[in-house]
Amino acid sequence: MSHFRSKKLDLSGFINARVIRDHTKRKVFEQYEPDRQALRYIIRNTTLPQRIRAQAQLQLSQMHAYTRPTQIKNRCVAGGIARSVIRDFRIARATRSLMMFVYRRQDLPQDPVFPADLEKLGYFINEKDQIRKIANPEQEFQFKINRNDRWNDLQRGAMNECIRTIVSSRLRSLGLTTIRLPLSSGPKDPHVPIWVSANLARASRVVVVLGEPIQDLGIWAYRTIGTEGINAGSAVAFARALLGQKSEAVFRNANSNFKDADTALILANTGQLIWHCGSGRAVTHQTWLTLPRSSAVDSPLTMTRRNKIPSNEDWQEHVAYVFEEILSARGRLVREDAKIDIIGLSEGGLGMIRYLEAEWDSWRPYISAIALSNPLHHTHIELVEESPAVPSSFTSFVSSRCRAYVLSDKPVGFPVPGFQEHGCNCYSSGEALNTECIMPKAWEDMLEWLAKMYANPSDGEAHLEFKELDGVTSESVAGDED
Repeated sequence: MSHFRSKKLDLSGFINARVIRDHTKRKVFEQYEPDRQALRYIIRNTTLPQRIRAQAQLQLSQMHAYTRPTQIKNRCVAGGIARSVIRDFRIARATRSLMMFVYRRQDLPQDPVFPADLEKLGYFINEKDQIRKIANPEQEFQFKINRNDRWNDLQRGAMNECIRTIVSSRLRSLGLTTIRLPLSSGPKDPHVPIWVSANLARASRVVVVLGEPIQDLGIWAYRTIGTEGINAGSAVAFARALLGQKSEAVFRNANSNFKDADTALILANTGQLIWHCGSGRAVTHQTWLTLPRSSAVDSPLTMTRRNKIPSNEDWQEHVAYVFEEILSARGRLVREDAKIDIIGLSEGGLGMIRYLEAEWDSWRPYISAIALSNPLHHTHIELVEESPAVPSSFTSFVSSRCRAYVLSDKPVGFPVPGFQEHGCNCYSSGEALNTECIMPKAWEDMLEWLAKMYANPSDGEAHLEFKELDGVTSESVAGDED
């Protein structure tokens, strides 16, 4: 016990040996607790070499084991007649000075760098338009390549950048161009890009796609790109079919005159609404987290007002801006008599429903039909102000000229329950798990139905009701088409 003996202890009164022992142990604890805290920090730091962490663990295990402040405090104040004397020696955590080991900036691990090049990343595009490993042509993209998540995230960010470059090149080859929003912004000003077809100003029909806030421009789902192909998981196949660049059987039920109709396309950008000043481009939140940092252990970049895009600070503002500055510019950006078909994905569809519900009197003559993927609106929230019995109301339009595609393992286009919740007929998307994969599987059925509605302005959806009969859901038609 000699190494626990205090050099100087003047208690000015009688005290027993046990209290003196506890007092000296407490002093030892106070003296070495900063070292213990530093060792625990080293052990938990997974970026350090395993050898250093093991040495820290060994050193911590060899230190004095009397380490619980509450244990020491309780022993000190339970010393019988000396309680009033020892009370002044309780540990005060608020005033205890702490020390920790701090790495110098040059000693911190460097942020990993992955080139945005498929070949350098070890991948290639096979004959099925799928991205596969060069070393193993049957293997898909491998996300986990390191125990540190920073390495995995940056490798995925580089792969996504490659995919965005390929998709942009293919969309541009189909005749699509980008427009900067706000329209008055310059190339170096904060702006968000959207894709529009070259025939926008002269087309009699405009199809507007309002995507998900978590996806990049022109991307439906990266997971679909990895499994089925680049065109399938992006807007390339969709744009090619809509603009008549490829023979797709999506208009088979529309009249023959519509096949030759002039149709334009707008791909809105509800995801890339963060302006990165360093690279001069708009990015999604996921891309923001993969931007370069000073070291691999630094925190993400802090967002300020400089990272906001005027009039497009969030997906709701962006949806409103597309309507008010692009689609309402009749005679300038779109034709005076152009009809508009809308496809809304998740929050993009929710923003559109909210906007049109408030501005329906202005847009009622121009909207042809609406198709939703993973609808997020509800009849008791967004569609409560008007009755569906009023033919001119937005609620009535949604019930007759709108349909939604939801998660279901039924075949694509199979009717499923959901009218009471969303105010429109709901159909299976053929996707049972991931909402982002609804669009890649259901867009052909969407285009077929939108084409039918455009060709027949007086038609409407028959309202479907579902009833439970002995545990089996049956389908019935509640109303005929208009």
